[in-house]
Amino acid sequence: MEPGIGFAVGAALVWGIYLFVLKQSFGEFPSTVLIVYANGFAILLYSPVLIGSLGVAGTVSVLSGFGLTEVVTLLVTTGMTAVATVAFLRALAVGEVSYVAPISKIVPVFVLPIEVIVLQQVLTPLQIAGVVVATLAVYVTNYRGGSLVEPIRRATTSRAAQLAVLSAACFGVADVAKRIGLQELAIPSTLWLPLFLAGVLIVVLPFAIRAHPETIRAELPMLVVAGGIVAVGEYLTTLAFELVPASIASPIVNTQAVVAVLLGGVLLDERYFGTRLAAAVLAVVGVTMIAI
Repeated sequence: MEPGIGFAVGAALVWGIYLFVLKQSFGEFPSTVLIVYANGFAILLYSPVLIGSLGVAGTVSVLSGFGLTEVVTLLVTTGMTAVATVAFLRALAVGEVSYVAPISKIVPVFVLPIEVIVLQQVLTPLQIAGVVVATLAVYVTNYRGGSLVEPIRRATTSRAAQLAVLSAACFGVADVAKRIGLQELAIPSTLWLPLFLAGVLIVVLPFAIRAHPETIRAELPMLVVAGGIVAVGEYLTTLAFELVPASIASPIVNTQAVVAVLLGGVLLDERYFGTRLAAAVLAVVGVTMIAI
């Protein structure tokens, strides 16, 4: 297995744990406020790595060398990620989680054609099949019974589904832009991570201010933990997108949903565990097909 795929698998595991922690510790916490605090603490915790790697002078030197292309790429990545996050949160507000989640995770469906058209990325037939299988695994993870095509059928009239599709499409654009920034433009990954986190924080901040709870001091220890997990997860994700095409990294990283629901099934004895085990098998098969 090449390192980039290994980093993507590691990122999926870390983000899966993060989703589980969010569900257990921040169930009623405003999501936008959580993003601001988690990203803020992640930047603080990651700053020693940035300083130790590039140093203050090196960081300033790289930033001073940014041209319009680098700035636009970073803005597209952070802007699309923020829009995708807000759209997903809005979809959850107007629709059921079990309906919204599988639709919002079809990100690779958008990443693959964008990368092939824009960057002339070439994948083997087996890798393309692996992308499909890994994406299907995320869908099956959230399956709650009934027709498999029902969520797709309802998407034409459901506001929640339309927002979920918008979220997935924006995440897809962000993933390709991230790959361009890290590979084609060779922006150092150690610098990309805090810039990306800060950009998303700034875009989401106005929404967070309006939803900010009055008492937050008691939540600070867990918010610091969340920030640490975000820092590790984004670091591994950045390394993955730096080394392999987005159409390969994205479906692997998005299997984080499989990890989260498996943890829920094993540790909390949640329902639909058999379906989730099947999804886990599909995820492993899909990743294996991509890595061959």
